[in-house]
Amino acid sequence: MAVQEDYLFWKLADYFISDQGYRMIQLSGDQDELWLEKMEHKTIKAIRLLKYNLDWSNWMQRDIEVTAQKAESVRKQLGKREMPVLNIYVTKYLPVDDYEFRITDPFMPENAKASVQTLIIESGKPDSLSAVEAIFEKPLTLLSGNYTEMDVDALKHAALSKAVKTAKKEKEMFNFGKPFFTYIFIFIQVSVFLFLETMGGSTDTSTLIKYGAKFNPLILEGEWLRFLTPIVLHIGLLHLLMNTLALFYLGSAVERVYGNIRFLFIYLAAGFGGTLASFIFSPTLSAGASGAIFGCFGALLYFGLIYPSLFFRTMGFNILVVLGINLAFGFTIPGIDNAGHIGGLIGGFLATGIVHFPKKKRPLLQFLFLAASFCLAAGLLKYGFNEPGRLLNEQTAMVMAQEHIHAEEYEQARSMLADFVNEGNASPEAYFLLSYAEIKVGQLEKAKVHLLHVVKEEASFHEAHYNLALIYLDEEDPEKARHHAQKAAGLKPDQEEYQKLLNQIELTDS
Repeated sequence: MAVQEDYLFWKLADYFISDQGYRMIQLSGDQDELWLEKMEHKTIKAIRLLKYNLDWSNWMQRDIEVTAQKAESVRKQLGKREMPVLNIYVTKYLPVDDYEFRITDPFMPENAKASVQTLIIESGKPDSLSAVEAIFEKPLTLLSGNYTEMDVDALKHAALSKAVKTAKKEKEMFNFGKPFFTYIFIFIQVSVFLFLETMGGSTDTSTLIKYGAKFNPLILEGEWLRFLTPIVLHIGLLHLLMNTLALFYLGSAVERVYGNIRFLFIYLAAGFGGTLASFIFSPTLSAGASGAIFGCFGALLYFGLIYPSLFFRTMGFNILVVLGINLAFGFTIPGIDNAGHIGGLIGGFLATGIVHFPKKKRPLLQFLFLAASFCLAAGLLKYGFNEPGRLLNEQTAMVMAQEHIHAEEYEQARSMLADFVNEGNASPEAYFLLSYAEIKVGQLEKAKVHLLHVVKEEASFHEAHYNLALIYLDEEDPEKARHHAQKAAGLKPDQEEYQKLLNQIELTDS
């Protein structure tokens, strides 16, 4: 009769694995106990099969309690709110004493959230399988007549082969390619960082602008390559270390799932998306691989969209927690380009939808992702280049003007600052920089008006008083020149130039 129990045991195993999609997680050495799981199932997350001839119900009760403890441990490891387990005994005989009250309701230990629903399948009564069929709403067909060892071996082979094939297929999803471009990008960004340090410093604004940081005025002037070059630039050692560590882990995971070429496309597209979003929504200078790295999050979220059960059984929970923490930091800590992060996340998600998975095709879905990506990018670019004033702030305008002044391009600096000042709400510093450019191009009257505005708004602006004294001296107005020279010297007595100018005015006037 042992063949009868063996047949029922492996018939149930094959039914759950082949027909219901459960995955094998543990098989005992004597192959009498089998654990299966399917976390995406609405009601039964795990199944425990045990082939055992029951005798006394108190043994069965202790076994149910041990099963519940194991289920609770698994629940905590997976972070699940609940863990309903179907516990099935395949036995030749029913317990000799009263047992029904022990299995009428699911067993749940005190202070635990794992429950155990128990069924007893008696080998001599195939009708007992009806309870399984009622739960899973699918018939469980048995061979008629007596079962042979060959029947048992066939079922065992079918169940185990299906389980191994499923596990192998899932494992292959995470091992399509070995990281290559991940390490290439790590090498590039470290090398570029060292280069920046030798050329003026990775935190120096002029150096960052010169070598490709995202800087809206230059993008608006046609330097489109700046949509990609910020990916390999980093501002300071901490910024580099954080992004390099994130790229090492996330980039490797994405490259293993999608392969080298797809990863390269996803990473660059996400970097472009992050820079584009920063271009539209953040006028300040920025650089870093953060947008592209958030694109790796987007690629893994796409994995979750297509294979939700596998995603949440493996990395899903951790990915969502880390992503949530990073986004929270972006919204709460000043100075973080959260627009670039979100743009990279969306860009990576859309790019992954375009390329899909290796050796798999979804033409319609891929086309929809391509069309959505093109329309979104085109719309944002059109908005940005048609509304350039929205993409600049005072800091950006002044940085760009200073770059022009440093290059002795005074007219370009004057034109940029004049446009910004005319919009209103400019600071005294912006007015002063504009006046400096106007002095250099010979527009002394305009410079004087703007300098008077500066000292009116900020009387302690000693540089403005000094420049006003020079203009009034040029206009042969010694009284006003002396007044502003005295102001400058009084505000900054240790400045030799101010005192020399004051002495010169005094000598001239005498």
